[in-house]
Parts: sequence; structure tokens; C-alpha cells
Amino acid sequence: MKHLQLSDTLLICTPPTFNDLSVHMSGNASNIGVMVVDDHDLVRHGFTSLLSDQEGIEVIADVNSGEAAIEQCRNHHEDIDVILMDVNMPGIGGIEATRRISKQWPDIGIIIITVHADGPIPKRLLKGGAKGYLTKGNDVNEMVEAIRDVHGGGRYIAKDIAQQLALSMLPGQDSIIDSLSKRELLILMMIAQGHKNNEIAITLSISPKTVSTYRARLHEKLGVKSDIEMVHLAMKHGIIDNDILNNIK
Repeated sequence: MKHLQLSDTLLICTPPTFNDLSVHMSGNASNIGVMVVDDHDLVRHGFTSLLSDQEGIEVIADVNSGEAAIEQCRNHHEDIDVILMDVNMPGIGGIEATRRISKQWPDIGIIIITVHADGPIPKRLLKGGAKGYLTKGNDVNEMVEAIRDVHGGGRYIAKDIAQQLALSMLPGQDSIIDSLSKRELLILMMIAQGHKNNEIAITLSISPKTVSTYRARLHEKLGVKSDIEMVHLAMKHGIIDNDILNNIK
């Protein structure tokens, strides 16, 4: 019998409404309360549907951005046990959202579910507070196992990602992306999403001049002369999706 993969939910992805947020509260305290964070409607709804058949697990909210996830934690953190978090989303994205939520609400276990199995992102996210890491190619049974393990206080890293993490620890395997600070990586990902300096400044509560300074610093650190070259490099190192280049053309 074929296991249903998480990627089977990715049939057609409709454009997200940035402030979309759904809350499903039943009040059953014995269940593991899960929040799904992904900017694609069908992914969120697919995960919710798949988990609805699992005993003892309840999706209590689904949101489409890191900002919305933080707001949901602020209002309902006592009900959220585990978060299924995507990485590439509009706004601050999953990396920064994971860092902020882990710092403010350390009892909430965050499991990353993304297309990125290699590159510097898994190591960066696990250092930033994530307790689990899956790709959208893992099957549903593994997602359920990860939710239960993380809720029980453990960690869960899919085998393919664990192998890549082990390889990344070998001498000489450091990525050029590893040299970036948390803020530099966040701004790189926002530039790749097509955000202008003013938009980035508003989101991060910094000045447009500071964003320009970060942009110039990124070009220098990464050895590139343009944003397009920078995004190509980011794709090569697996930190953004291959189709995101269209956003800056």
C-alpha cells in the first residue's frame, strides 16, 4: 500500500491572502494542539485534512505567514503544542518566525516542513530553535510520528536531512551562506521575494538606508554584483525555491 506523501497535497497552489488566518478551537485539552503555517492554501488545508484522522491530534489553527503565526502564539500560546512551519513565505518567513517563537514560547515545539533537504537551512533552523525537520517528500505517518515525538519533549529529524546535516559537519563543508548573520539571511530572503527597500524597512522596523547598507554588505559578502546574481547563489545553496527568481525580474 502506497504511503501518501506530504507533497501529494501540493496539487495547485492559489495565491495567498497575506493576513489569512483560520482558527479551529474545540477545547479538547487532551489532544496535541497543532498549528499549520504555510502560505499555500491547499497545503494548509491538506495537512489539516490529513491530521483530522489522527487520534489525539487536533489542528487548532492554520495561518499563511510567520507574522500571523507569531500573532496566533501571542493570543493562544497555551493551546498550541506543536507548529508545522514552512520556510519560504511572504514577510519574515519561517526562519525568523521560528527564532522569535522559540525564544518567546520555548514550550511550543516547531517542526519544519519544507522542500529543502540540504544546504545551510536545516542547520540554521535547528540552531534557531526548531525541534523537528521534515521535507514535503516524507510520508504522513512520519509527520505524525514527528508531532508525537516533539510534543513528548524529543526531536525528530528525517533520515535524509540527518544525513545532509552529518555531511555538513565535515571539515571544509561550510557554505558561504553560513557567514551571514540572522538579519542578513532574512533580508536576503526578503529581497528574493521581490520586496523593495521600503517594504523591508517597514516589516523589520528599520530605516530604508539601513536596508541599503545590508544589501550592499550582502553583495560584498557573497561576491556578487546584482540582486539577480545573489538570488541565483541563494538557489544554488538551497535556501530559496527555484521559481522565486521571477519576483525580482
